[in-house]
Amino acid sequence: MNGHKLEECQEEKDLGVLVCNNLKVGPQCNQAFQKANRMLGLLKRMIDNETPQSLYKSLVRPHVEYCVSAWSPHYIKDKDIGTFQHRFTRLIPGMQKLTYMEHLDKLNLWTLEERRNRSDLIEVFKMAKNFSPILLAKFFELNTSNRTRGHTFKLVKHRCNCEVRRHFFSERVVNRWNMLDQATVPAKSVNSFKSKLESERKRKMGLFLD
Repeated sequence: MNGHKLEECQEEKDLGVLVCNNLKVGPQCNQAFQKANRMLGLLKRMIDNETPQSLYKSLVRPHVEYCVSAWSPHYIKDKDIGTFQHRFTRLIPGMQKLTYMEHLDKLNLWTLEERRNRSDLIEVFKMAKNFSPILLAKFFELNTSNRTRGHTFKLVKHRCNCEVRRHFFSERVVNRWNMLDQATVPAKSVNSFKSKLESERKRKMGLFLD
């Protein structure tokens, strides 16, 4: 290109996210997991602090949620990235004899898988309400059929022949978005939408799980 030879590479970091030539997200998951683990080790030495949960949310969890809509894991081996949250909850006094789900309930936390899927829905909402510089039409097609049930802002689900495409943001989020009710989608603000998603989670167990 312009007299310069372009070198072939297996992966490249773009805006902090590792992009592989096969479009798989394993290396990015490993990178995020290692960073979160290092911060969790630091937090472990500070666990006598009165606000360990606040430190976890501000110092540890962001490493596995940065640009997660672009690299959300779908292989089981990559989803192991969420195990460090279980280790964090066990560090809190009084939690050792409880199950992981009991930890989350007491600490009012979501699983990382639920938070990833929630993040996808929030991104779609921002596009739909023009709160994002990215146009909705760039990734999605509105379902104009009058026979659809549920809310009136459903998206078209396309057929995918490739596994990478099937798990790409614009495809994996469609079914979950279409399952939302009419009271949730017309929210006036992002914070209002987040609150309605909390209510949806209580009514529909498993909505945010793959």
